[in-house]
Amino acid sequence: MITDEGRDARLRRGTFYGLGAYGLWGLFPAFWPLVGRAGSLELLAHRVFWSFLVSVVLWLIMVPRGSLRPMLDRRKLLLLAAAAAVISVNWGVFIWAATHGHVVETALGYYINPILSILFGVVLLSERLAPIQWVCVGLAAVAVIVLGFDYGRPPWVALVLAVSFALYGLLKKKINAGAVETLTIESAYLVPIALGYLIFLQVTGGLTFGHLGWSHTLLLIASGPITALPLLLFAAAATRVPLSTLGLLQYLAPTLQFLLGVTYFGEQMSVGRWIGFGLVWLALMLLTTYGLLRARRRRREVLIGTPTSRDATHRR
Repeated sequence: MITDEGRDARLRRGTFYGLGAYGLWGLFPAFWPLVGRAGSLELLAHRVFWSFLVSVVLWLIMVPRGSLRPMLDRRKLLLLAAAAAVISVNWGVFIWAATHGHVVETALGYYINPILSILFGVVLLSERLAPIQWVCVGLAAVAVIVLGFDYGRPPWVALVLAVSFALYGLLKKKINAGAVETLTIESAYLVPIALGYLIFLQVTGGLTFGHLGWSHTLLLIASGPITALPLLLFAAAATRVPLSTLGLLQYLAPTLQFLLGVTYFGEQMSVGRWIGFGLVWLALMLLTTYGLLRARRRRREVLIGTPTSRDATHRR
């Protein structure tokens, strides 16, 4: 039986792992410009290839024998193929944005992502939303319109990142498997394409790997570990802390990206952009408050054993 002290220690470790995962994801934009001379597509190919090698090693070390068999189900393999395609788009756009001065827009994408995931639940899973959740969706939509006017174009980087990551989350939910296993198989789908592109670059004289010094080469190799490490930390956090805590921690990543974009990369924030981001932040505050109150109400209902009819109506 786990004591209160043991539960507290487990919660502290889980929170630390969660902070590590989202902190690393938030600092990702600072890494890619270090190897920006490689170009976005070569960087994506390296990330896929080295992530695959790292995930294979982790699978051999961490995952019990016989775990591959359940993953060979035809439905899961198709879902993993779709997840691989979606995450490759997400990775590619993120790398391009980080190396072309759109870091603030990447932050917007990951701020919008939780709200978009809720909307996907309505459209794809026939889930019902509470009125406050609809208000949050509306605020996010207005924010995108305001930012579109300010940018003079739709904030396509943010929208692609938000849509792709929301779809990825939906697919991962349906797959319901471990982080290491899914990363390995997803990368395996993409590795032939990545290797083919790297060979093409070598033949045509465009490959930077091995041609721009050891530091550049080692940093490209490091794209694998820095992809796998936060996934492992997240997996460790998810088993130790409540979903409400993870829901709060997830905002650390876009906040760090936003701060990097404004302070480190010097991206400009006009009045219109502050208004757009303000609307998104307001929506997230309302959404988080609602989620925390609902979680508290559910815990109370578990203790007394009498769920309310209102919660049953809006339960997702």
